[in-house]
Amino acid sequence: MGKFNFDIVKNPEIFQENRLAAHSDHEYYANMADAEIGESSYKYLLNGIWKFSYAKNYASTIPGFEKIDYDCHVWDNIRVPAHIQMEGYDIPQYANTQFPWEGHENIRPGEIPSVFNPVGSYVKYFEVPDSMQGKPVYISFQGVESGMALWLNGEYVGYSEDSFTPSEFDLTPFLCDGENKLAVQVFKWTAGSWCEDQDFFRFSGIFRDVYLYTIPEIHIKDLRIQTLLDDDYKDAELVVDMKATGKGSYKMQLLDDNGEVIKGNGELTDDNHIVIPVSEPALWSAENPNLYELYIEIYDNNNNLQEIIIENVGFRRFELIDRVMHINGKRIVFKGTNRHEFCTESGRVLSDDAILKDIITMKQNNINAIRTSHYPNKSILYHLCDIYGLYVIDETNLETHGTWDCILRGQEDIEFAVPGNRPEFLELVLDRAKSMFERDKNHPSILIWSLGNESFGGKDIFEMYKYFKKVDDTRLVHYEGIHNDRRYNESSDMESSMYEPVDAIREFLKENRERPYINCEYTHSMGNSNGAMDKYTEYAYEEPLFQGGFIWDYIDQSITKRDRNGVEFQAYGGDFGDRPTDYSFSGNGIAYGGDREPSPKMAEVKYNYQNIKVTFEDKNIVVENRNLFTNTESYDVEVLLEQEGEVLESVITVLPVEPLSKETFPIPVEIPEDGEYVVTVSFVLSEDTIWADAGHEVAYGQAVFGKMPAVEHVKKPLKVNDTWNNIGVIGEDFEVLFSKIAGGLTSYKYAGKEMFTRIPKPNFWRGMTENDIANQLPFRAGQWKIASMYVSHKYGDGRQQTFCELKVNEDFVSVIYTYHLPTIPAMDCLVQYDVYGDGLIEVGLSMDASDKVGELPEYSMIFAMDADYDTVTWYGLGPDETYVDRKHAKLGYYQNKVADNMAKYLVPQECGNKEGVRYATITDARGRGIIFQGEELGFSALPYTPHELDNATHPNELPPVLNTYIRVGHQMGIAGDDTWGAKTHPEYMLKNNKPLVLRFSFKAI
Repeated sequence: MGKFNFDIVKNPEIFQENRLAAHSDHEYYANMADAEIGESSYKYLLNGIWKFSYAKNYASTIPGFEKIDYDCHVWDNIRVPAHIQMEGYDIPQYANTQFPWEGHENIRPGEIPSVFNPVGSYVKYFEVPDSMQGKPVYISFQGVESGMALWLNGEYVGYSEDSFTPSEFDLTPFLCDGENKLAVQVFKWTAGSWCEDQDFFRFSGIFRDVYLYTIPEIHIKDLRIQTLLDDDYKDAELVVDMKATGKGSYKMQLLDDNGEVIKGNGELTDDNHIVIPVSEPALWSAENPNLYELYIEIYDNNNNLQEIIIENVGFRRFELIDRVMHINGKRIVFKGTNRHEFCTESGRVLSDDAILKDIITMKQNNINAIRTSHYPNKSILYHLCDIYGLYVIDETNLETHGTWDCILRGQEDIEFAVPGNRPEFLELVLDRAKSMFERDKNHPSILIWSLGNESFGGKDIFEMYKYFKKVDDTRLVHYEGIHNDRRYNESSDMESSMYEPVDAIREFLKENRERPYINCEYTHSMGNSNGAMDKYTEYAYEEPLFQGGFIWDYIDQSITKRDRNGVEFQAYGGDFGDRPTDYSFSGNGIAYGGDREPSPKMAEVKYNYQNIKVTFEDKNIVVENRNLFTNTESYDVEVLLEQEGEVLESVITVLPVEPLSKETFPIPVEIPEDGEYVVTVSFVLSEDTIWADAGHEVAYGQAVFGKMPAVEHVKKPLKVNDTWNNIGVIGEDFEVLFSKIAGGLTSYKYAGKEMFTRIPKPNFWRGMTENDIANQLPFRAGQWKIASMYVSHKYGDGRQQTFCELKVNEDFVSVIYTYHLPTIPAMDCLVQYDVYGDGLIEVGLSMDASDKVGELPEYSMIFAMDADYDTVTWYGLGPDETYVDRKHAKLGYYQNKVADNMAKYLVPQECGNKEGVRYATITDARGRGIIFQGEELGFSALPYTPHELDNATHPNELPPVLNTYIRVGHQMGIAGDDTWGAKTHPEYMLKNNKPLVLRFSFKAI
């Protein structure tokens, strides 16, 4: 077999030695007992504790460690599967587009770092299990990042790269009786690492399962299943191709839930092509993931059972019809998300349970598609997508973003691109495409092969395209890079882009109508984001060629860490001393990294992705069924009539609408005329599914009828004390003190209890979101932060200080403050307090046009109460946070804790806002507090001020909680088209080019 030569690690033309050919990921069992429990006796797992030695580069490794007489039993232990960097060696490093070695070493494509390029030397001592004695023994490494050399008993076995597909080797010639010594050397960066510049944490090590396996004498070494539907999508041919290791026979059954559909048998040769007609199979789609079970028994020539294969089969047809993508004859819309494999405790080492949780969460939130960004995922993901019903873009392990950026910036010419037109990288990228195809080819969930991500263009990628078109005519091929490099424009069956605004897509499709269009990445979900997402999702139903997109992305890439005080937090790039790094850009998830639970952004995703659109026309319900195959009569419909959260009437009904149709129905409840009433129409599951219980809501629509009555005052006497420094207004149960010196309301006592801990002040600032910072809002609007921090009363001519103005009216007392704002040009704003005898205080905030100061992030009043006031109830949109450009939520009556409104974004920022609030209360454990009322207010109650949020880069840096801060007013939308420049859409900005007025009231309760 020869010896290992380290020079191959530096050579992009050598990416494997002695690796076995890639093959399908089908399972095979020795007998039915194995098959029933899903554990093959032909496999022997080597996961667990291995021996380990770490070196910072190859020159520092231990020579000869692989030899059989070198004792490694005394080495450190390491877990397999695991990343080296999560086991106490090296550090996790997060980088987006830059290569992780940049600045430390100056190397060119194909070269590798030599000063710091960690090498992990692994050793596993094992004995061949009894079930494999006397049989061929192979080893499978399901994932090793990013290159590995393998020895057994001192003999060199082989080498492999491509971190994310299996590397398998024949161990048989090297085995010995008794204890065997398996040695693996894992190289963090190889020549192939130039093709692994994904936007993720940079790890290395054996991070997926390792197992020995054997095969019977007659074995199906590769299986291909195709389901070819006729043009009427009615009948099909089941095409089964089997490559066998010898001659024998087979028995085959196709089973559904009711039993046998077809069966057959035949002679088995080396290559077997079997075509079986199937009449009217139930078709597979994300809506209805109908699966059949293909049961194959393999026999030798003496009729001895050799193995049993059980594979799921989904009959479906995916194709272009008139330049539009169709599934089973219907135009498809991808309501997708990109998904990195990531776990806060273990990096890209994911348990099956974690993957299943993601799948179930996606299904519950109307996500119908996954793009495996940007590498083939663990095999179980595809099996689950088959079963649960999710469309998949399966993406080759290829990204060279760092070289692409250099070209765009003019630092390198176009021939610098990797793989580009480089012959030395051609076979490497073709091998990665083939490895993915061969492993994953039998999954009905996979509709599209993707050539990789953000790797510019060139001949090598076009050759990948031609490979997929040659081996698979049942799927389409995707590559976004043609949007930026048109040299090989035919390298994709669809136009694909990232973060293009809807208007730009609309303009493109006016002139370019040759193929369908998707956003392979869009509505960037970094921090508090996903504003105006519905512009994209609705455009998919306006323009046939625009067929949806994939959110960037599903889960925050964060790692659990403790600070020096022992406080646990979610760490991101740079928190490990990793440089270069791209800091919090690792956190773009609609699910939190810490617990895989949905973030508040998920509610907007669920609404925008729902397949049933419910609107109202007068007193009628309009139901648009966007499902392709499902009649809405499959769902129960609950119609609620509510007033201020109280259910007045509930009707359970059915509203049948054919797929891709629209119908109108009368509202089945009588709506009173004497106030504000809410009608909610919810489509819910009528029975349990594998991903949700009966009653789970899949879609809803809501309409508001009438209007909340105005606040009524109870006339009670007031006493006014206008003294030198203060104005006191005293009622039956309350006292208010307005200071002429401090410039505001300094005291509001109810039943002798002081309600506020600070003077309420005008506020023009919110904690900056990462979108705000990225689009440079602080540069354009920074004066508003200063105005919020240092708002003061306006002085007169020096002889008389005009702190405030007092007006005594018949039923109320007005105190008006004029605040001078430290802006250029200087601005004034007025705050008027109208105090009524029943203790209610109406607040008016007014300001002249202020657009010359800059965009206005927020226009509100901020109040501070003691932190004991920790319970929020509100009648408004909820239950999750909402914003003017992300407020698809239900009007209702909700309650939570102030602390609950702190979303778990990796970087503290604006969060917890509620839109459409009619009234809200802040109360303590005894129910005492304040009610705020107004007309569709924005309302926020947080433990921190906007400025405290601004000052913290992690939640553990926030100060101790002393107050509850209430902000009442309005703020601009949170944006989200991207997080490197996209601004809030104009219609969701505060229009401060004209006078602004805010009115609301508060009262102690």
